[in-house]
Amino acid sequence: MTSLAGTGSLMRLAVRRDRVILAAFVGVLVLSVAASAYATIELYPDAAAQAQAVAAINGATSTLALYGPIHDQTSLGALSTFKVGMMGAVAVCVLTLFLVVRHTRTEEETGRLELLGGTVVGRHAPLTAGLVVAGAAAFVSGLGTAVGLIAVGLPVGGSILMGLGYACLGLAFASIAGLAAQLVRSARTASGIAVAVLGASYLLRAVGDASSGKGLAWISWPSPLGLWHATRPYAGDRWWILSLLVALSAAVIAAAYSLGARRDFGSGLLPERAGRADAAPTLRSPLALGWRLQRGSLAAWSVAFAIVGLVVGGLASNAGDFLTSPQAKEFIAKLGGAQTLTDAFLSVELGFAGVFAAVFGMQAVMRLRSEEAALRGEPVLAAPVTRMRWAWSYLTVALGGTLILLLVLGLAAGSVRAAQAGELDQFGRMVVAALVRLPAVWVMIGIALALFGVAPRWMALGWVILVGFLLLGELGPLFGLSPRVMDISPFSHIPRLPGGGLTATPLLWLTAAAALLIVIGLVGFRRRDVG
Repeated sequence: MTSLAGTGSLMRLAVRRDRVILAAFVGVLVLSVAASAYATIELYPDAAAQAQAVAAINGATSTLALYGPIHDQTSLGALSTFKVGMMGAVAVCVLTLFLVVRHTRTEEETGRLELLGGTVVGRHAPLTAGLVVAGAAAFVSGLGTAVGLIAVGLPVGGSILMGLGYACLGLAFASIAGLAAQLVRSARTASGIAVAVLGASYLLRAVGDASSGKGLAWISWPSPLGLWHATRPYAGDRWWILSLLVALSAAVIAAAYSLGARRDFGSGLLPERAGRADAAPTLRSPLALGWRLQRGSLAAWSVAFAIVGLVVGGLASNAGDFLTSPQAKEFIAKLGGAQTLTDAFLSVELGFAGVFAAVFGMQAVMRLRSEEAALRGEPVLAAPVTRMRWAWSYLTVALGGTLILLLVLGLAAGSVRAAQAGELDQFGRMVVAALVRLPAVWVMIGIALALFGVAPRWMALGWVILVGFLLLGELGPLFGLSPRVMDISPFSHIPRLPGGGLTATPLLWLTAAAALLIVIGLVGFRRRDVG
């Protein structure tokens, strides 16, 4: 038996398990990139409007740090993909790194890989299968992106370069995740290391792009995201940089295989720090345990939301410079439904932040299922702890955590807006505009909990539902969908603040719907078997 024996079987198993998530991800990515590019083409009908928008974008330091510069002011393709291109690149990286950790370290940690290892499965088969599946997912995502961009009328060369860039970038972070999986014993720690590398990569690229006029553009070159952005699709098409991403992936993969051959099964190469022999006095309840398990994640999300709030608040005053044509202003006004262009821009950006807050809340609730599947919930329930009390501990973290995230977002954005406008009331307006998204976020948490209580094996369906709501909000105005169809999404009922009128009725209905879904989830969990 060779070290790669059984790789094909593990690959088929991985695809079988993740087929829904992979199909949904690729579909959402392709639709989002293509629809955004098509909408931008319609927003800037002439060269003068394009040049003015590019000048405004390249002149805003916060925009350069967030998305990178546009290298050719005459390229409609570069303008139409400057924002969604970077967002799609980060999304592909997140997908591939979590795929690799899921099919390597997670399988090993839960004991499933030990059962498979007793059959005809070689030592390097799990890592190889994870890398191949993640690489294939990145390639299909890139291929679909290229086809979508060509379909909306963008140049073929730049579209193919962007798609191949996604594939190479995804493979790079798949290899980084594979290396992290050899270093540590915990899947969460391995994912954390890979995500930290992604964050550092984004930060290096941001500093390099924002400081390029000061001779510091070289800072972004050690970053995989910086290398991807340096390929310059539609603005020079620097194909040769893809070879650097491929070389990076090959080197990291070789290191991962080398380290994997030197460690014991079930362990990592880095030493583990022993915990306390006895629990801390504060760790005396299920809620304390749920908070302890997720406080680090909440802290990281809070920092991210604070940064987003600062950036969004800083960009608001320049919204009119980015959107110069009448079509652009009408389009943003439709999405935001606010009285002024600045308020409409803020409403749209805060709406996206609300969707991401729902991601955290759903993750916190879905942690119940992972604890149950890993048999870590049984020792808790064997103590004098009821099912309701255990479920409420994670639900409290989800509900309270999303409140904290939106509050941090509003405080950060409000501080910047108040300082820029010189009006103290802007602070309160931004806080209210952020918090008004909370009932819709709680509906998504309720959906996740209802799935956990009634159909725990179908909890991944919650992500599909969230993506569907996101697509309705993102693509509905572009395709002129009926208001009845748009109203399926809870996010469509949120008052368009700041600038719009604050109506309590839809917020009360959303809160009632969230409460009903939570009750369904709790009752279902109490009546079904654990495990």
